[in-house]
Amino acid sequence: MNAQTELLQASGPAGSLEVAVDRPAGVAKGTAVIAHPHPLFGGTMNNKVVQTLARAFVQCGWASVRFNFRGVGASAGVHDEGRGELDDLLAVVDSLAPEGRLCLAGFSFGAFVTSHAVERLHAQRTLEKVVLVGTAASRFHVASVPEELHQLTLVIHGEQDDTVPLSSVMDWARPQTLPVLVVPAGGHFFHGQLPLLRDLVTRHLGE
Repeated sequence: MNAQTELLQASGPAGSLEVAVDRPAGVAKGTAVIAHPHPLFGGTMNNKVVQTLARAFVQCGWASVRFNFRGVGASAGVHDEGRGELDDLLAVVDSLAPEGRLCLAGFSFGAFVTSHAVERLHAQRTLEKVVLVGTAASRFHVASVPEELHQLTLVIHGEQDDTVPLSSVMDWARPQTLPVLVVPAGGHFFHGQLPLLRDLVTRHLGE
């Protein structure tokens, strides 16, 4: 993402995982772990939406951790339809954020995986903020957000997303009475609207 990005390897359940860490100036408030979109459709930790999320966290004083799921880039293993990818995410948390303040974020397929990580980690430790962007509710079973985390969770979706229809995200959110922030005319990848996406996330992190 920038010249200061630190490239690391973390131990994952299917082998080594490729990780990129960006740190804020001064002491970080904690760590944000960000999950990327679908590996079989070109999704990597260098996706522009993922990088935008990382910038937002760093801007707000958090260390941001992006990583490649198994089988992507230099990460070992093969795609596992979300099951192994959840294990990958949890392994990155264990390796790079085993204690201290933690935020979780994800985009598209990564938001689906992140929802299950939230469900798994919620009982074990405090989650400071959750950010789900372009949540792939039309394609996967996205976990419900625990009610006590609703005020800490930002769900963003593009009005004109033709990859994951807004209606599918509303169908997922409605039974939970979980608010969804809709970006007018926004597409799945928020082309031309990434600065707005960053600003919406930084506003949420500042609350």
